[in-house]
Amino acid sequence: MKSTGSYLKKHTEALVKDVGIEPACEVTGKSKATLGRYYSEHEEHSDRFMPIDAVAALEAAASYPHVTAALSELRGITLSFDSRRANAERSGNVNADVVALSQRFAMLMTEYSQSIEDGVITINEAKRMLKETLALQQVLIDMKLHLEDGSH
Repeated sequence: MKSTGSYLKKHTEALVKDVGIEPACEVTGKSKATLGRYYSEHEEHSDRFMPIDAVAALEAAASYPHVTAALSELRGITLSFDSRRANAERSGNVNADVVALSQRFAMLMTEYSQSIEDGVITINEAKRMLKETLALQQVLIDMKLHLEDGSH
């Protein structure tokens, strides 16, 4: 299987598991077996991918748009995803952003230090570092927006 197909299948699996297999079946109207085929890397399923309407429905129910992010990354596009979904307007200023940036970076470095201690970064450790990286990215986006707003 091409590496692109494998990459998309891994993100499809992450999407289904994020929502949960049973709820994913309900949301998409697909069976467990059908959903499994969409992310199976077995040769007989190598050309099967989840239909885009099913991806859209699952991503609406998921905590993160796994497949959309994967497709964007393949094209060299960076998305910004605000998982906080705040009900209120952003508050703070660039000074507060710099403090938050320092704190998030320190948390990322702590995760990295703990992960690399044994010389191997496991999947769970990589996921924790990814979560910290995304949080760091969000602080940078907030900082960018504050600078654009003139909220120094």
